[in-house]
Amino acid sequence: MIECRNIAKVYQDGAMETRALKGASFTIRDGEFVAIMGPSGSGKSTLMHILGCLDTPTSGEYLLDGKNIAELSDDELADIRMHKIGFVFQAFNLLPRTSVLRNVMLPLIYAGASEEVRQREAKKALTASAFPEKFWNHHSNQLSGGMMQRVAIARALVNDPTLVLADEPTGNLDTKTGEIVLETFQRLHAEHGRTIVLITHEPYVGEHAQRIISLRDGEIISDNKNHSRRVLTGKYRHHTMKVNSRKMSM
Repeated sequence: MIECRNIAKVYQDGAMETRALKGASFTIRDGEFVAIMGPSGSGKSTLMHILGCLDTPTSGEYLLDGKNIAELSDDELADIRMHKIGFVFQAFNLLPRTSVLRNVMLPLIYAGASEEVRQREAKKALTASAFPEKFWNHHSNQLSGGMMQRVAIARALVNDPTLVLADEPTGNLDTKTGEIVLETFQRLHAEHGRTIVLITHEPYVGEHAQRIISLRDGEIISDNKNHSRRVLTGKYRHHTMKVNSRKMSM
């Protein structure tokens, strides 16, 4: 699905040059769950913007489904962002005095879908993100942080994208609530075959992915399968190498 070939990104501010990425190369297969990890300033957010077709590399090539993104028009890039990629952000980015259902329907409104299609697909996405039906008509500002993030996940899924990009999705949540959100991502991957790329600086978050790509100072320093993956199932959390379950408050 994703192929990055020697991706570099340089920002120029007058005489000052900042090299955010320095020749990153990797592939992500269809259906993989990958965490891109690194501290602040490592280049992971820059890389996410490139993967999401929100920015272009200064040099190198980014191929999505075999297409070189640099060769596409603005309209073609907008179509990819609308139909192929679902975005989940740390700050949720929900409309505060709007119902959960209407928030999730928003991308379909931009896409020109009928009211019937909007309703059907929004309900399907909310169900997939394990959001309780009794809260569908609540305004988003009436919800907890964890519930708002699950609404944001549903909104990312409503156009049935092949790729979900999540930028620090647990950054505004406490650990317990963050694990519930991570469980949602794991279920979407396991049950629906979604390709998920999760951007994070938190090691415990990255440990839930199948594979971890680590960045430092704009360079990939490691790219390994996660053999000690944390797996969340229902109300229990366990480690694939050493099981240590405990009850979680939902």
